[in-house]
Amino acid sequence: MYPLNAWYPAAWSHEIEHALTARKICNTDLVLYRRTDGVIAALENACWHRLLPLSMGRLRDDQVICGYHGLVFNSSGRCTFMPAQQTINPSAQVRAYPISEKHRLVWVWMGDPALADPALLPDFHWNDNDDWVGEGGTFYDLGCEYRLVIDNLMDLTHETYVHSDSIGDDNITSASFDVEHTDRTATISRWMLGIEPPPFWAKQLGRPGTVDRWQVVYFQAPSTIVGQVGVAVAGSGAPEGDKSQGVEGAFLAAIAPATDTTCHYFWNFVRKFRREDADLTRALNVAHVNGGTGVYDQDHVVLEAQQKAISANPRTPFYNLNIDAGALWARKAIDRMCAEENARGSAS
Repeated sequence: MYPLNAWYPAAWSHEIEHALTARKICNTDLVLYRRTDGVIAALENACWHRLLPLSMGRLRDDQVICGYHGLVFNSSGRCTFMPAQQTINPSAQVRAYPISEKHRLVWVWMGDPALADPALLPDFHWNDNDDWVGEGGTFYDLGCEYRLVIDNLMDLTHETYVHSDSIGDDNITSASFDVEHTDRTATISRWMLGIEPPPFWAKQLGRPGTVDRWQVVYFQAPSTIVGQVGVAVAGSGAPEGDKSQGVEGAFLAAIAPATDTTCHYFWNFVRKFRREDADLTRALNVAHVNGGTGVYDQDHVVLEAQQKAISANPRTPFYNLNIDAGALWARKAIDRMCAEENARGSAS
């Protein structure tokens, strides 16, 4: 269901401090912490001795002390102390995982450490670029497998029905779209010209009249998505690249499989308009994570209900429509990564 030789988001950078944080990624329990030099460590969250989660222990300087019998492990996973004996068993080690911080997120590599190339980190420069503003949030342990989130974001026709009171519009379902793909990416582009804007975008544009609306959604395997969205005054040149008479945003999604039926969904909506409006930034973020009825909450409800239905009524495959083209190419890219990884393992 997921390749291991990939960078997956584990936390926002501000969430990892000099304290133990438990996280499950790809059915593997991890413990993360920030060392005193600022570097983040990620270890297997199970003591070598009796498998108690190391996250139940404590930190002493940059080493983890197991909360059961006091074994001590350094940030490389090597045991440096055993109780009641001076000789340390040379096999006493827990696995350490490569970590990289970039664009406000902490990324972990779950596969072969020798392949953990920072150059393969997804491009999320919108998260910390001064031209864009957005706070972001997370659904930890979202009750659906990670590919359902990808399906959701690669087919925005669902906005017409799930988000009808804000960004949904019948024009999305009637507009044509283009799909491009490579071995590792898929892009779906949709332009809606000369339409009435939906409520959210009409409010942000702040002027009456028809608009040209765009949705360009880019997927990078196995689990990151950037969607560039917005509206501009109809006929003002947006399709040709001049968006000066419009408002432009981008939704960012970094998704990590937790188990076969749960995932961690790191999201952000960043914008170029009203960048100094802290109230808007707060409204777009807080409503989504405190039991509100924002766009992300509405997706949350649908995705978890879908997973429950899949678990109760398994059938393979799904039925597909033309609108599923982007999601299907995304899944093919994931399948290709898994197949290559399995073949490499078999050859070894």
